[in-house]
Amino acid sequence: MEKITIKATISADKQKTWDYYTQPEHITKWNFADPSWHCPTATNDMKIGGRYVARMEAKDGSFGFDFDAVYKEINQKESFTYEFGGRLATVEFKEANEHTEVNVTFDPETENSINLQRQGWQAILDNFKKYTETN
Repeated sequence: MEKITIKATISADKQKTWDYYTQPEHITKWNFADPSWHCPTATNDMKIGGRYVARMEAKDGSFGFDFDAVYKEINQKESFTYEFGGRLATVEFKEANEHTEVNVTFDPETENSINLQRQGWQAILDNFKKYTETN
């Protein structure tokens, strides 16, 4: 199955963009696709074989899950790849003209449409952009 790629251009330098994307105290502020959801906890052991776990749940408590991934490759402030549930995702950071482009490419799952998955991941990335640019 073809990979899905989403993108956002962040009005921040690469160091800030990397830090806000990878540090748990920031991850909990942006890692959700819809305002009715939140990310109450996150841990990130950023090394090869280290785990990234983010709790994602509806604010009303009706549903939730842990996004649990293991790092396969890390190039500091450039990119990283992690595996989750047998799927891979790669996040790339490219700085240009005081902005940072974030590209996320991931293997789709089979339960939801490609379009729905793209929209969900893009909504999370858009939340990241908004949070990073306003904090």
